[in-house]
Amino acid sequence: MVIYNVTSNMAQSLENSWLEWTREHIAQVLGTGLFMDARLTRVLVNEDDGSSTFSVQYKASSREALEIYHEKYSESYIKLGHEKFGEQVLSFRTELELIDEYRVTGNMN
Repeated sequence: MVIYNVTSNMAQSLENSWLEWTREHIAQVLGTGLFMDARLTRVLVNEDDGSSTFSVQYKASSREALEIYHEKYSESYIKLGHEKFGEQVLSFRTELELIDEYRVTGNMN
C-alpha cells in the first residue's frame, strides 16, 4: 500500500476557503478510482507567522495505481490549485510506503 501525502501551508485567513475547495478536490481525486480512501488532517504545529498547515493523505492499493494517477491526473489537479490560490498556498508532496499497520481494540483506559 502507498500513501500519497500532500502538505499545504497558508495564511490563516485562507483556511476556510481552502478547506471548502479541498473537500471538493478530495472527492474528485477519489473519483478517479485510484485511491481507496483519503484523510484530511491539521498539522499541529505553532507556526511563528500564525499560518495554518494541513495534510491530505490518499491511500492507494499499489505503486502502479499511484503512477497512473501521476500520469493521468496529477498535473491538471496541481494546476487547478495554483489557479485558485496561486502562491498563497505552498504545498509539497511525499509518497510513503505502508510497512505495517497496528490497531488497538477494546478499552483504552
